[in-house]
Amino acid sequence: MKPTDIKNPEYFHKVVDCQYACPAHTPVPEYIRLIAAEKYTEAYMINWDSNVFPGILGRTCDRPCEPACRRGRVEEEPVAICRLKRVAADNKGEVKSLMPQIPEEKNGKKIALIGGGPASLTVARDLAPLGYEIHLYDEWNKGGGMMRTQIPAFRLPEEVLDEEVNYILDMGIHTHFNTYVNSMKSILDKGYDAVFVGTGAPKGRDLSRLPGRKEGDANIHIGIEWLAGVAFEHIENVGKKVIVLGGGNTAMDCCRTSLRIGADDVHVVVRSEYEKMKASPWEKEDAEAEGVIIMNNMPPKEFVVKDGKLVGVLFGHVNPVYDENGKRTLVPTGEPDTFIEATDVIIAIGQDNHCPWIERDLGIEFGKWDLPILNEVTFQSTLPKVFFGGDSALGPENVITAVAQAHQAAVSIDLFCQGKDVNERLDPMVNLVSQKMGIHEWMYDSAVADDERYKVPHADQKFSLKDRRMEVELGFDEKLGFKEAQRCLNCDIQTVFTTDRCIECDACMDICPTSCITFTSNGEEEDLRSRLLAPATNLTQDLYVSDILPTKRVMIKDEDVCLHCGLCAERCPTAAWDMQKFLYNVTKAHTGCISTVK
Repeated sequence: MKPTDIKNPEYFHKVVDCQYACPAHTPVPEYIRLIAAEKYTEAYMINWDSNVFPGILGRTCDRPCEPACRRGRVEEEPVAICRLKRVAADNKGEVKSLMPQIPEEKNGKKIALIGGGPASLTVARDLAPLGYEIHLYDEWNKGGGMMRTQIPAFRLPEEVLDEEVNYILDMGIHTHFNTYVNSMKSILDKGYDAVFVGTGAPKGRDLSRLPGRKEGDANIHIGIEWLAGVAFEHIENVGKKVIVLGGGNTAMDCCRTSLRIGADDVHVVVRSEYEKMKASPWEKEDAEAEGVIIMNNMPPKEFVVKDGKLVGVLFGHVNPVYDENGKRTLVPTGEPDTFIEATDVIIAIGQDNHCPWIERDLGIEFGKWDLPILNEVTFQSTLPKVFFGGDSALGPENVITAVAQAHQAAVSIDLFCQGKDVNERLDPMVNLVSQKMGIHEWMYDSAVADDERYKVPHADQKFSLKDRRMEVELGFDEKLGFKEAQRCLNCDIQTVFTTDRCIECDACMDICPTSCITFTSNGEEEDLRSRLLAPATNLTQDLYVSDILPTKRVMIKDEDVCLHCGLCAERCPTAAWDMQKFLYNVTKAHTGCISTVK
């Protein structure tokens, strides 16, 4: 194998598994260390620079970082990264003065943002400090989009949402609320220099072909529309017996909301297996803890209506069968159908893009699922001045993905408005800094403890199930937040090897607790992986390969199981190993937060 090019910023980025897995590439270990040091404001601002909504995401993020967490690979649960984000948000000090200053004199360019959700708000935040005049259009009376209409208040309190949305709207954004845009042509005719579409995936899927759907319509609801009705208090109650169809997070929100506005008996019925449900594991756990019954492998066959009134749903029974390519077929078991009584049914089986307001003769081309045809790096449509982001771009995902896409769209809009090539992407900002304080002392907490993941306290169900606005998760207090932060393995503190300092004493290899370092003859990757001290079986993580040493051997380190404990660097008599903090920050159209370091 060739020596590893550690000057390539993507090499060490990939080693910081949590940050690499985050769509917005938030510097996770950096802000966790700040939380452990009780520097909550600094931790909040690091989050705000990357993911824009720390308090919101600290409660609602889908947490792609956590399955990637290195803790989960040493026979432990991952660090509670998401809930630590909330610790920073809950305990921060005054932050508005640390946010970018908005120039009074504008740059002469006007941008229209369609939709007031996380994607549009992110674009606004990135472009307003550059002097752009931003106009945001939304059909609701407040900003937030799906964060306001689809995430119940018991998961995301309105005051938290308002606070973080207003940080952006207070940047001089021209808001056009209570304004439903029904024509892209009318927006283009206003002379905007660029238009960003962040309208989400507002069309909930239906089961219109199922028998009884039309007859039972009065008591059959579309999940995302029903949640919006509850959020804006158009819907204040529901029947005593509720069936929710679907296995995603929207279904979990629907069933838990039902319990809070009148339902006594709630079933979530899914045609897939429990493990294959799209809902996050913690969402399923919370729903079941509140008394929701989840039933699997049961596709609906008929809405049963008697005397013009919905009385329940008839379900079949299936077994999932997978072929050699992993394709699933639902095979009927032959069991008798099951009837479940219901006064109301909520359909939460997915969402689709819905852009009837975009005329099809403007040059904006659409493809499969009515999604726009985009450059997936620049998020530019086939009409150059129109950009997309969030669920309306590449299909339904989550808030953090919408933020990540919007950061890139904002870069593209800025380049486009300057007459530059939008394909000329900006390199990330990176830094490597030694953490050495003394021969055996580091600037970071390097000890690896075996602490189990700490549980987040919940409100008493006697009260929380009676008030749809009462927040269920109480979050970590400062003490628990510190303990959970201490579980972080500091994966951004990299082990950097200097070949010409190595005397091949093998001391580092002897002391390594995971046997991730091997000195051996070089070879092809497959061969090398099999003859290391501990075979490197995770092919998704790279091997760190040194230059040729005097004995003609090479140093090979399996990045997958390294604990970043620093023992190799402490033991090395020649300082061939050093622990260096790697900071990786995706470049945005504007990154100008004022430093909090005193």
